[in-house]
Amino acid sequence: MSAAGRAGWTPKQNKLFEQALAVHDRDTPDRWHNVAHAVGGGKSADDVRRYYELLVRDVANIEAGKVPFPAYRPPCPGPNVGYEADRLKHLKI
Repeated sequence: MSAAGRAGWTPKQNKLFEQALAVHDRDTPDRWHNVAHAVGGGKSADDVRRYYELLVRDVANIEAGKVPFPAYRPPCPGPNVGYEADRLKHLKI
C-alpha cells in the first residue's frame, strides 16, 4: 500500500481494520460504518472504505506480478544450502 494510503493509520488500527473486515463481510448492512467504529481513532466510513480499496488494488498488483519479490538475505553469513527451499516451504500464500 502506498505511503500516502498508510499515513495516519497506526499498526493497532490496521490490525483492528483487518479483524473488522473478517467480522463484517460485504453482505453486512452498514459495513463501512461498522468497520470504522471498530477501528476507532476518528476514522470515518469513507476513510475505511478508501483504505480497503487501496488494499484491494495492492493485492491485485501483487497477484499480477507488478510488485517484485523482496531479496531476502540468509540469516547468517556463509553458505546456507537449502535456505531458499526452507524459506519457501514456510511461505503461506
